[in-house]
Amino acid sequence: MNKLCIQGNKHLNGNVIISGSKNAALPILFMTILTEEKIKISNVPNLTDIQIALKLLIHLGAKIKKDKILHIDTSSINIFCAPYYLINKIRASIWTLGPLLARFRKAKIFLPGGCKIGSRPIDLHIHGLTQLGATININKNYINAHVKGRFQGKYIFMEKISVGATITIMSAATLAEGLTIIDNAACEPEIIDTAKFLNSIGANITGAGSKKIYIHGVLKLKGGTHKIIPDRIETGTFLIGATISKGYIICHKTEPKHLTNVLIHLSKSGAKITTGKDWIKLDMRGKRPKSLNIKTAPYPGLPTDMQSQFTLLNIISTGVGSITETIFENRFIYASELIKMGAKIKIKNNTITSFGIPKLISSDVLCSDLRGSATLILASCIAIGVTIVNHAHHLFRGYDSFPDKLNKLGADIKII
Repeated sequence: MNKLCIQGNKHLNGNVIISGSKNAALPILFMTILTEEKIKISNVPNLTDIQIALKLLIHLGAKIKKDKILHIDTSSINIFCAPYYLINKIRASIWTLGPLLARFRKAKIFLPGGCKIGSRPIDLHIHGLTQLGATININKNYINAHVKGRFQGKYIFMEKISVGATITIMSAATLAEGLTIIDNAACEPEIIDTAKFLNSIGANITGAGSKKIYIHGVLKLKGGTHKIIPDRIETGTFLIGATISKGYIICHKTEPKHLTNVLIHLSKSGAKITTGKDWIKLDMRGKRPKSLNIKTAPYPGLPTDMQSQFTLLNIISTGVGSITETIFENRFIYASELIKMGAKIKIKNNTITSFGIPKLISSDVLCSDLRGSATLILASCIAIGVTIVNHAHHLFRGYDSFPDKLNKLGADIKII
């Protein structure tokens, strides 16, 4: 599944069912470390990152059974050091640190891996945990941490908005003594879903989704069930696919409220959009998109995970459009591959400007990160000719059955 052969010049039309959110499922899986009782989680997407997270939990001693629902029992965890070969594969592995310290008072993890999209320091995670009472030593490639007794609740101001650090601090504070306040917290829907899960098993968290989160520490958590929210980035990616291919799509089992900013910009590009309780309909038949001038920002702004897809929209739009990336400094690494396909792009500092062209042409392209992979595949679906997409394994880290879903919409993708 490392190489795709894609016949282009297609219109993407039809219905697609959206999978569970990668960015909610990963932290929630690691939050199960906090309880000794059994957990059931549904709507977990089938992704390589999820598989790695489950292997990590199993290595620590958890018992996991999967059918339609994921059954997790972490009562038998007896290892507090995760192996490098797993930690190095996913950035989300940093979320083992807070729960291990909160429950077992000790942890040792290697520095986390993930996509090479720019600097993603863990200093905010470390700062938050030390504020709560942890002693942390960072050697060349691993973190060694311990805490005497329970974490102690504190007021913590986040100097920079960080989804990852907000979740780390929230997880540690769940079993802390007293009240913890996270100020300038991230507001993403995935934060809300993680807090909802923790509350369902006995935590006392209020304010998730706002700038201030309040966590009243509890002595112990229980078991429970939880359903993962829909993946807003997957939804946005399919909506872009229909827009750039002059298609028509209905995304089912999604949450329109989580995509307000994305839908506003797609409407500005010329798409006709209607929404219901759990569906989004987009009609772009017979129209070429208009270019957009936008910038990424923390939620509720335009997600950085949608930046490359909107750049592709600008590339085949009428006019000149620009996107300013404010989150990661190395997130234009996909651009050189789109230039191979005929894209007219100029990059200056953290802004990518696209000079609209009517058609892309096929080429051999190379994926280097998760969201860039999806963008190159969508570009291949509308390009003239046959495109070979190499290193497609990045895609399966974050998109469940993406080639199959696109083929049902009219694409012609073969896995080599």
